[in-house]
Amino acid sequence: MHLLAIPDYPTAFWITAAFVMILTGLGKSGFGSGLGALATPLLALTIPVADAAALLLPLLIIMDIFTVPHYRKRFDGNHLRILLLGALVGIAIGAYYFEAFSHNERAMKMGIGALAVLFVIIQIGRSLILGVLSEHRPPPIVGWIMGAVGGFTSMIAHAGGPPVTIYLVPQRLPRDVYVGTAAILFALINLVKLVPYYFLGLLRIGNISTILILAPLAYAGVWLGIVLNKHFTDKWFTRFVYAFLLLTGLDLLTGWNLVSVFVR
Repeated sequence: MHLLAIPDYPTAFWITAAFVMILTGLGKSGFGSGLGALATPLLALTIPVADAAALLLPLLIIMDIFTVPHYRKRFDGNHLRILLLGALVGIAIGAYYFEAFSHNERAMKMGIGALAVLFVIIQIGRSLILGVLSEHRPPPIVGWIMGAVGGFTSMIAHAGGPPVTIYLVPQRLPRDVYVGTAAILFALINLVKLVPYYFLGLLRIGNISTILILAPLAYAGVWLGIVLNKHFTDKWFTRFVYAFLLLTGLDLLTGWNLVSVFVR
């Protein structure tokens, strides 16, 4: 295959992928919370789950390259180590899941769908969860567990944010240190994921041209998010995205065609 040959994806994929990249960029800019969780489930409606996950990983790493330098001196090393140790275990379990179910697309879609629904449930109950935890700083064991859960969900669907938040927010870190710790953590997790993705055969040369086409859209989303942050609140936009993510998750989980009818 020619290095820059464009894969023969359906038209629905390109339309969906463009939308996903804009949303991912918006999330990176801080406009909307957890928008990246929609990426893999939505792409999985148009292409196989493994292809969707493999395509997104290099794009996320490219974004990390531009994000991490801003926080290279603003992070908490102790919490970073705790979460990363747990995440390594979660990534290993996620790799086993991929290997066990990679030939069963229905099981893969159900898994991604279940994670999407769980993400929304956690986000809805986030205030209650954090309210309970805010009275006491969670001990390292909670960080290891939440890191492992985050590593697993990141390996499967690039959506490790909610578990990490449950541990990190109650630590009452300064905002820039909190953001920097999370940014560096997921940059390291994404780099580690390259290893199992490679051995699972998920990294493909044919994706290079697709990545080059889609990457600028993510940065367009970042620019748009910066503009929107100055003039609008993301409250109702985030609620809409969560509702859409819930429908997408139910679609993948049940096969009801709640969303996929619009992207096929």
